[in-house]
Amino acid sequence: MEQYPNEENIENQTNDNLTETDKEQFNNNKYVVLLPLIISISIIIGMTISFFYFSSNNQVGVRENNQDKKDKINNIIDIIEEVYVDSVNREEITENMISDMLQKLDPHSTYIPKKDLTFINEDLTGEFEGIGVQFSIKKDTIVVIQTIPLGPSEKVGIRSGDRIIKVNDTLFVGKDIDNAKVLNKLRGEKNTKVKLSIKRKGVKDLLIFNVTRAKIPTYSVDAYYMINKTTGYIKINKFAAQTYAEYSKAVLKLNKEGMKKLIIDLRANGGGYLEAAINIADDMLPEKDLIVYTKGKSKPESYVYATKKGNFEKGKLVILIDEWSASASEIVAGAIQDNDRGTIIGRRSFGKGLVQEQIGMPDGSAIRLTVARYYTPSGRSIQKPYDEGTEKYFEDFYSNIMNEYAALKDTITSKDTAKYYTKKGKIVFGGGGIYPDIYIPFDTTKRANYYVKIERSGIVFDFSFDYFDKNRKYFSQFKTIKDFDRNYNIDSKVVELLVDYAKQNGVEANSKEVALSELKIKNILKALIARNIFGENGFYYIYNQNDNSFIKAIETLEKE
Repeated sequence: MEQYPNEENIENQTNDNLTETDKEQFNNNKYVVLLPLIISISIIIGMTISFFYFSSNNQVGVRENNQDKKDKINNIIDIIEEVYVDSVNREEITENMISDMLQKLDPHSTYIPKKDLTFINEDLTGEFEGIGVQFSIKKDTIVVIQTIPLGPSEKVGIRSGDRIIKVNDTLFVGKDIDNAKVLNKLRGEKNTKVKLSIKRKGVKDLLIFNVTRAKIPTYSVDAYYMINKTTGYIKINKFAAQTYAEYSKAVLKLNKEGMKKLIIDLRANGGGYLEAAINIADDMLPEKDLIVYTKGKSKPESYVYATKKGNFEKGKLVILIDEWSASASEIVAGAIQDNDRGTIIGRRSFGKGLVQEQIGMPDGSAIRLTVARYYTPSGRSIQKPYDEGTEKYFEDFYSNIMNEYAALKDTITSKDTAKYYTKKGKIVFGGGGIYPDIYIPFDTTKRANYYVKIERSGIVFDFSFDYFDKNRKYFSQFKTIKDFDRNYNIDSKVVELLVDYAKQNGVEANSKEVALSELKIKNILKALIARNIFGENGFYYIYNQNDNSFIKAIETLEKE
């Protein structure tokens, strides 16, 4: 499923770094904080270092080493620093060594430099400090996509569609600006001020806004709404510190609106805090049902059971997953499946079942070290094998997308012999990840090569915003998403405008491929326009109507 910016720190949706069509099809923008940080291979791999060196009289000597074996790494770095042919940066060598060492342990143990730690932790703590806007860079200019409700920018009057021209009286436009530079300028400590010069459509002069930075919440529940009179939908993008509170708010509201059935969408959810996943699973499971257990060499077996009466223990339930659903997402899906609580629909999840513990270093950096493994109630290890190394591990992931996940039939029984049993005796399979009860192959019929090209280049996103921006007055007539859905449709003329726009940006049209992609194009354009009017609820309300997994979920709930 496509994803689009929903936080101030989301990168511009061009996806220029992905070159393979099949990978791009699964790059769910918001979405893919979905895979672990993979550190570049160390510059010292393969380097052979001898403890012999040439003295001034060309005799070979041996460096004395009276220190404990634990200091071997420092000894080697000392030697490199002292006698290596070129000057070296000791700190850089040390950090590369640590990164490579952890990477060789397993695919998910990792080193986080001090400069990256705050940014990485913000995604899970649920807030950052800044001005509270969602932005995109268009034609070398920062464009405000949306302001965060009740955030600093909204309070001073900045609007969607405003162009930021100057920051603190310094011109800030041009080809040199990128997302990292924008974040560096706009973010800052709470209560500090930033002066923005804004170009607004229809206003001749630049508008000046003095914005006081504040703590800005980041949300993990993207959307929740009633699909019909009895069925609710909740989309969760990660498991962070505030996820359970956000989820609970959504469930209680939907319950009041008459919800008897629920679809929880965990597609492209890369995981997060174990506690958040446990709390959400607990909310849907009766007391004493096993949720998950962990085992590790230095960690005793730990079993977690549902302990309290939840807000949705008896209604009909579907969980949506895909190949990007990982870790905490797999814990929730596994607990629901093994306890026969609901139906899992989609494609096999990623298979990330290693428990990381974050350990801070004295210099402000940290390591995330694997200390245990997750197991579902039936005894399945969530973690897929990684015996052949990290590189092969991720190569296999993309290969599975190209082959198994795109297949038109279920191939699980020919690949996995390990069988497990749910509480009621239903067979579930091991081999890593959670295999769904209802398999939905990747929909190749609606994603012709042309559509993939305009999606990969960011053209669909850019065009939809420009089209909305030029027609704000027209779209202002729609007061509810249902009114918009009933009374507005993308016609063929708008598709033609998109095709022309794509051509101007280097993507040539093929009439056959355009025809094959037309339904998908109309759906995504309408969803993106809805997002600009109604936020994420609007986007998913429209987008899901043409999504095969979502459609199957509705059918399944109606049959039960």
